[in-house]
Amino acid sequence: MKKTLALALAATTALSTGAFAEDITEFRIGILGGENAQDRMNSYQCLADYTSEALGVETKMFAPADYNGVIQGLLGGTIDMAWLGASSYAATYLQDAEAVEPVLVKVNVDGSIGYHSIGFARKDSGIDSLDAMEGKVFGFGDPNSTSGYLIPSIEIPQYKDGITMESGEYFGEVKFTGGHEQTIVAVNNGDIDGGVTWADGQGNWEDGYNSGALRKAVDAGLVDMNDMVQIWKSNVIPEGPIVLRKALPADVKTTMTALVDGLFEKDPDCAYGVAAGDTLGFQPVTHDTYLSVIDARKAKIGG
Repeated sequence: MKKTLALALAATTALSTGAFAEDITEFRIGILGGENAQDRMNSYQCLADYTSEALGVETKMFAPADYNGVIQGLLGGTIDMAWLGASSYAATYLQDAEAVEPVLVKVNVDGSIGYHSIGFARKDSGIDSLDAMEGKVFGFGDPNSTSGYLIPSIEIPQYKDGITMESGEYFGEVKFTGGHEQTIVAVNNGDIDGGVTWADGQGNWEDGYNSGALRKAVDAGLVDMNDMVQIWKSNVIPEGPIVLRKALPADVKTTMTALVDGLFEKDPDCAYGVAAGDTLGFQPVTHDTYLSVIDARKAKIGG
């Protein structure tokens, strides 16, 4: 009896300390673009620390220069978890339906799980709508971004006959800036006349809304929203999922899902950084939430 009890206690201790060391030797978190790499790493450091504590292995973070770096890392098995945009999830799924599984989605402060692509320009440019963008330079973020390309490339042409995403047709030039932060900085500096980025669309404009790339830019001191004006807003987009590689051990997936699910309750400041602003935390999500985005991406871009 004592031997059995000792073995049970030893197993419990192993689960609480070295957890999954026999199954994985490290855990790798990919961080999608949106701000500069160091700021992304800083925002996720608390999550990395909690992950190492929960799994008992070293946690490494990867912040590739573009969205495709995270997508390919998930497909190639070199990244284990990431918070993807809906279009990036669609891209991953269309290339390998068995690569990842969506487990959680960010919850806004009103309980919703949607956000918007936001078109914006400098207030002193005189541009106050897409009508005033004719002949001007318009900026997208990344080809794999939902709000930074996919959705505006579909919805903006519906705004007015004659608008296309080709340079020299309606817009004088269409540029890819490389990411959300780059678009915001480019508009703020006058390098481009207008662009699109993402926000929950809740709260105050001067704060960069409650969450999203504008809020992160305000927090970082990169922009004063009083210098900016909103010129377009998309329909609601389903917030992208936190995904885990399907090939991970089941207990690792269970542990990481529970960790992120409880992050807001455990450490609201950490959740703020990971979720790019104010949030109520995360809740379960399934593949079905993204069927419309997968269809849209397939029609617009292909796999």
